[in-house]
Amino acid sequence: MARIEDTYFKQIKLSDSIAKLEAEIAITLHEEKELTLDILVEGELKATIKQEFRAGQHVMNIPFTIENPQRWWPHNLGEPHLYDFEVRLRRNNKILDVKKLKKGLRTIEHIAEKDEVGESFYFKVNGVPVFMKGANYIPQNSFQSEVTEQHYEQLLNDVVTANMNMLRVWGGGIYENDVFYEKCDEKGLLVWQDFMFACAMYPGDESFLKNVQQEAIDNVKRLRNFTSIALWCGNNEVSEGWHRWGWQEGRSEPEKEEIWNNYLKIFDTILPNTVNKLSEVPYWETSPKFGRGDIRYITEGNAHDWWVWHDGYPFESLEKNVPRFMSEFGFQAFPSYETIKFINDNDSIDINSPAIKTHQKHQIGFERIKEYMEHDFPVPDNDEDYVYISQLLQAYGIGKGIEAHRRSRPYNMGSLYWQLNDCWPAVSWSSIDFFGNWKALQYQAKRSFENLLISSEIVNDTLQVYIVNDLLETQTGTLKLKLMDFYGDELWSENTEISIDKSSSNIYTKIPDKIYKGKEGKVVLEARFMDASSLHYFSKPKDLILPKAKLNYQITELEDGYKIEITSEILQKNVFFYANQKGHFSDNFFDLLPGEVKTIYFKTRTEGAVIQFKTFNTLIR
Repeated sequence: MARIEDTYFKQIKLSDSIAKLEAEIAITLHEEKELTLDILVEGELKATIKQEFRAGQHVMNIPFTIENPQRWWPHNLGEPHLYDFEVRLRRNNKILDVKKLKKGLRTIEHIAEKDEVGESFYFKVNGVPVFMKGANYIPQNSFQSEVTEQHYEQLLNDVVTANMNMLRVWGGGIYENDVFYEKCDEKGLLVWQDFMFACAMYPGDESFLKNVQQEAIDNVKRLRNFTSIALWCGNNEVSEGWHRWGWQEGRSEPEKEEIWNNYLKIFDTILPNTVNKLSEVPYWETSPKFGRGDIRYITEGNAHDWWVWHDGYPFESLEKNVPRFMSEFGFQAFPSYETIKFINDNDSIDINSPAIKTHQKHQIGFERIKEYMEHDFPVPDNDEDYVYISQLLQAYGIGKGIEAHRRSRPYNMGSLYWQLNDCWPAVSWSSIDFFGNWKALQYQAKRSFENLLISSEIVNDTLQVYIVNDLLETQTGTLKLKLMDFYGDELWSENTEISIDKSSSNIYTKIPDKIYKGKEGKVVLEARFMDASSLHYFSKPKDLILPKAKLNYQITELEDGYKIEITSEILQKNVFFYANQKGHFSDNFFDLLPGEVKTIYFKTRTEGAVIQFKTFNTLIR
């Protein structure tokens, strides 16, 4: 008997003309035999060795090359091409064992270098600095056995559709099943992989450290062939908790020294040594490098910004305090009507029920949502509208953060919000609820993560219009600006021919306040460049003086759902469609300009859907 125990394809060199690799093959056999190992790529034999093996375990290192390799790219920058690799173990012409896997060829570098303001934090893929757009991922269910391949497929499709290119697998969850990483490889999604250590200090006794060592070995070896793995991070908020959360209080100096030394044994020795020995992926000690209690959090390394939410800072602080890489920031919202009804175990959208209160695990969560709502939005007096506004609030705040991060490129090179998904039905920070329904934030993320983004901010009474280009090519076209009132009447316009540098963010025009002064709550600036567009409002949502008029829409039944064509004579703010049947709207919570014809699709497998809508216009003034 002979079998292949482990296969690792190590990339030695990658250029446009050649990829040099080495297959590290571990085999076990129970008696002395002459065996042959074959390495095949896309069915083509690339290398073979034949020799006599004694009984026992053996590790073979077999070099081979691929001519003119096709690189794997994140999906927003190119094709995530995967090669079919195969290892065959045979005796003469009899195949004894086979291992197959798909693997992409790419380089990944994590750059943390001192500079004039602090220390950078970004990733290079195939030698190109890439802005990371995405979210934090948690287990999809509190009972992992309930998660099917279809759950992985749907959620990761949603990630791609929302223009994300990175997920952070949070250190308080699990090392995911292989299928998760396989699908990330296929879909061109990078993975920031935390080791499963979070928000606690850990023992340093010999038996525990051996357990940690084996955990690291097992998981690094299991995941090292996956192309999507971009970073191994030692822990979530452990260093932050020790230095800034009061964990040292009441401890003697010898105790503190012992606890911190145990930290260093795990996160500064065992884990980085294991990653460096067994894989080609970079290692980072802890997330964040510095927390909000240390001023360096905006100039060095990666940050978790919880001034918003935990400390009650306004959303505008996300625009003022931009770090080098944001790996956590978030805000809560209520889930979909479907999920609320499920929690209540009836057809009621009652957000004050005992069941809903049980499904809110932050001690002041409800108070915090209302506090921020009062600051920026009207507070509805019925539960159905309150749920709707809570989702607009979440999208409004986190959208501000995402776009501030992207405008600051290359100072900031990543925006990963907390959190993508839920592990149970709850009021939470997720942008997709437990049943897979997109909240307003997921639609906002899709817009704010577009490769070509127009984003504006007011600085010193001047509106600065940025265009962010994540593409690897220069873009040339006409920037079209139009200031209009909410009835569609044009008050000012400007067209400018511009060229947008690749992989860049720059200001392309500045509009003095005399253009819009005195009209802040009554006008909107529409900006268009190529396929990109944006709307900039000059007041908080609660201060907009929005007219009210009929929203016209026509529904056409299709084989897989419905087509909805929407028009209005006035600007309709935050149009939200919902239905009594399970399904997905291609766009939602969108603004509709006067005279615009908007087409969206509702995909559902159920016939007879009743489609309804809300607009922000009906809730204000």
